[in-house]
Amino acid sequence: MSARRLLTLLRREVRATLRDPFTVAVLILVPLVALLSFSFVLSTEVEDLSLGVLDASGSYESRRIVAELEADGSFVPRPYATRAELEAALVSGEISAAIVFPPDFQRALLARAPGQPPPEVQLLYDGAETVLAGNAEGFLQGLINAAGAELVGPEAARGGVVVEMRALFNETLDGTPFMVAGTFGFVLSFLTTLITAVAIVNEKIGGTFDQLQLTPATNLEIFLGKLLPLGGMFAFDVVLMMFASGFVLGVWPRGNALFFVAVSSFYVMTSLALGLFFSATSATAAEAVQKTVFASIPLVQLSGFAFPIRNMPMAIQWLTEVLPATHYIRISRAIYLRGAGPLDLLPELGALTVFAVLLVGGSLRSLARRP
Repeated sequence: MSARRLLTLLRREVRATLRDPFTVAVLILVPLVALLSFSFVLSTEVEDLSLGVLDASGSYESRRIVAELEADGSFVPRPYATRAELEAALVSGEISAAIVFPPDFQRALLARAPGQPPPEVQLLYDGAETVLAGNAEGFLQGLINAAGAELVGPEAARGGVVVEMRALFNETLDGTPFMVAGTFGFVLSFLTTLITAVAIVNEKIGGTFDQLQLTPATNLEIFLGKLLPLGGMFAFDVVLMMFASGFVLGVWPRGNALFFVAVSSFYVMTSLALGLFFSATSATAAEAVQKTVFASIPLVQLSGFAFPIRNMPMAIQWLTEVLPATHYIRISRAIYLRGAGPLDLLPELGALTVFAVLLVGGSLRSLARRP
């Protein structure tokens, strides 16, 4: 490999990239827009959730619990006079959850003897919003239990086994860091592959890529000349997204930031190699885009970006292990949420290395000169 030829190819690619304002804008703005939109729009946090209230008790205790729910900021109570009105509001989507106090709630709460079961309130949820309903249930149960204990006093509330829960990582159970760390995997998998595939196919159509293959440059030099400039741009995107998530969303990696950037840059080269493979095996830009989109479906569905892998069927869980994005998203979330280091992530780093070797090898074969 000639360093002089490689440097010439790098200069060519950098100039070609910077000469296209649209490509530069896409490379910089799309990652930021994806990061902020996913973190805000796909948040699973319970905040200002409309909560229907049917208070058949009308007591001080029931009103106190509703006031506590409202003061927390997670729920916005809306009173309803009848059960039919409450259920109609749930069906129409006007509210996503509801709480029903029975007529004897006050008496059952204050007259409960030690060892007897506590009074019951009914919680209703819109099952169509599964994730939000599950989060709302946890919030409601915790707030109602705390408010009930304050009303009857600690001695009366005590009974049976007291369970103390504590989260080891992400103590506030904030969903934003989880989504931020996953978005890195989505952006660096989908956008890198798409940009590389389309750019090289367009060069093939214009004839410049064929001319490049007729030069003395080797396949490895062409490969590095194409991927290193884009890899540098996406490595810059990683740093930009990290600062954006930190200053705008208040989410910083708990682990070493330089280690995270290094791993992300390595993964970028792996994704770019996949894009180069798609482009080399496509006759048109449309075909390259179709292959990229088709490959992105498993990325979103199976990599753990949006849906927990442990909830998938066992056969699908095995399938997720052959996706490079699965391992990178695990690494990203481990660094962001748990502060993991290189020794903790050796299995995932090893898997990424294997994928990188395979994809780079496939890309180099695809760049072989035509006879």
